Amino acid sequence: MSMRITTLFASTALLLSAATFSGPLYPPVGLDMSAADAATRPGDDFFQFSNGAWLERMAIPADKSFVTEAQRVRDVTEVQLHEIIEAAAAHAAHQPSSLEGKVGAFYRAFMDDARREKLGARPLATELKAIRASRTRAQLAALMGRSTTGFGGSLFGVYIDTDLKDTAHYAVYINQGGLSLPDRDYYLKPDFAREKLQLRDYAERLLTLTGWPVPRVHAAEIVALEARIALASWTKAQQRDLPKMYNRYTPAELQGFAPGFDWASYLRGAGLAGKQRVVVGEQSAFPKLAEIFAKTPLDTLQAWAAYQAADSAAPYLSNDFAEARFRFHDQVLLGIKERPARWKEGVKAVAGGDCLAGGACFGTLNWAVGQLYTARFFPAATKASIQALVAELMAAFHTRIEHLDWMGPATRAEALRKLDTYVVKVGYPDRPRDYSRVVIRDDDVTGNVRRAAAADWAFSVDRSDGPVDTSDWFMTPQTVDAYNGSLRDIVFPAAILQAPDFDPGADPAVNYGGIGALVGHELTHGFDDAGRTLDASGALRDWWTEADAAAFKERAATLGAQYATYEPVAGLHINPELTMGENLADLGGVAIALEAYHASLHGAAPPLIDGLSGDERFFRAYAQSWRGKGRDDYIRQLTASDPHSFRKFRVNGVVRNIDAWYDAFNVQPGDKLYVEPAKRARVW
Repeated sequence: MSMRITTLFASTALLLSAATFSGPLYPPVGLDMSAADAATRPGDDFFQFSNGAWLERMAIPADKSFVTEAQRVRDVTEVQLHEIIEAAAAHAAHQPSSLEGKVGAFYRAFMDDARREKLGARPLATELKAIRASRTRAQLAALMGRSTTGFGGSLFGVYIDTDLKDTAHYAVYINQGGLSLPDRDYYLKPDFAREKLQLRDYAERLLTLTGWPVPRVHAAEIVALEARIALASWTKAQQRDLPKMYNRYTPAELQGFAPGFDWASYLRGAGLAGKQRVVVGEQSAFPKLAEIFAKTPLDTLQAWAAYQAADSAAPYLSNDFAEARFRFHDQVLLGIKERPARWKEGVKAVAGGDCLAGGACFGTLNWAVGQLYTARFFPAATKASIQALVAELMAAFHTRIEHLDWMGPATRAEALRKLDTYVVKVGYPDRPRDYSRVVIRDDDVTGNVRRAAAADWAFSVDRSDGPVDTSDWFMTPQTVDAYNGSLRDIVFPAAILQAPDFDPGADPAVNYGGIGALVGHELTHGFDDAGRTLDASGALRDWWTEADAAAFKERAATLGAQYATYEPVAGLHINPELTMGENLADLGGVAIALEAYHASLHGAAPPLIDGLSGDERFFRAYAQSWRGKGRDDYIRQLTASDPHSFRKFRVNGVVRNIDAWYDAFNVQPGDKLYVEPAKRARVW
């Protein structure tokens, strides 16, 4: 449920003072007036109208797959992290005991290129030996379970999270896995034939580097195996159906349901042997995947396991491994031209990334770095400001729910009760993660990764029998992002609350159109097509009347039909079933933020700034918050596998359904984005 955005923020004091002064009230911060394309009519392409000149002059860096304003904030954060980590590395002991020392030693081990080149594939010897020694499928299943704490792969992914039908406790969740490419479509559709061929070449290269026998033959078998896995797997759109993704089993019941896989060995390998219940995700896929595992020749499964181990370890091994991984994962799949600078790879290895958005989280010291980051770069005064804005947006959403013409009183009461349960978390977790028992050495980068991964997994397993920690976070403080979580929390990490994402001197209209729409987006996620299946306690429960549920689905379908017509790259349309939650949240976020902005004026007229009305500035700020462009390969991957629509359509697809946008920009019938009032999507 996460999202990316770049915005400006205003304190409550500024928000309430918009109409009380004359003259140049606001500093020259906010809208980029040089970004617009005056040759484009706003009603034909509002994204281009607001950002065209900026798009023309901005080049995508060679080591990136896209360029956005948000990426500039990430670049700033990356430099901040580098400063912290380099300073820590300068004074770190060989095997330090302090938090800062461990961060520094991890970085120093990663940056020791001479040692990595000397070792070659030897740091992977433990995993490869165990794979070769696995002469039964039960042994391979156990190795897949152990991939939670080491290098390797699995046909199934396991994690521990709040039990959606008993929200006071945790549950063990198991989901489908086993694919190297971003989505099952990459294996099943001819559009991605090139990527399948490149996967075969990449697997062959890694197997060759590890000394695995007949690598070319096994590489072809690996691709064929993953194609069978893809055919049995659920689509990402199907995975968004939370009720269907919740299926309780005892381990014995799961063994009877999907008998081709040794579940006891798998759970034992993951350190979960004593668990009496698991929650299975893609239910109908499990027997098929288990059967694939049972019928695939053992030597093919071993070769696949060796390839998976090498793939996950490649960033920490000698350059021939790292370069092969870059060429496949970044060049082929994302279109990136050059590898990042070495120090950037080191920062990522130590500090991790955004787990929810696919960043590096496995085997890092991400939460330790987060503690150092917030101590250095996060001023405590920002917390009250963002909490105040969230309260204003929640009040606006409350008002909108109260006045919905399609929702009955029983459902409305439940919706308002759920909204009132949301908690705002800002900056960093209240309780820091304990790294005192994690051994980090400055000459053992792969060992550091294993031990850090084991510590993270042990943290989850050790608390899994206790009550749910409602203060928990799922994004590190150094993440430039925000999310609405399963704990009915809206989380704003420290890194997103810096310029230009956070600027108390900006025009309130710009702030509401930017970070205000982000807040509204995250609030709406609790009520999108997936979020609406959870009640005020966070439990899976149908709290809708039949009539209200039908009305919601009809209105959501109207929005989905619009998005199905959008084509980010030639021949590839947006899948509205995959992107529905984010599309609904985008639309709801803008509607809620606009209502909150209007309420903040207390009936007074907003000032004209740069000749623009308040609503004009609001909508242009929203459009500028999503400005950016990407390489075609990146956009293709995003469209095929990501629940977020490409940014142009997160703007044009939203504004054409907001009545005030038509008034602000005099959009008329005949304009390309014009939608008749009766056919506009109106949900939240």
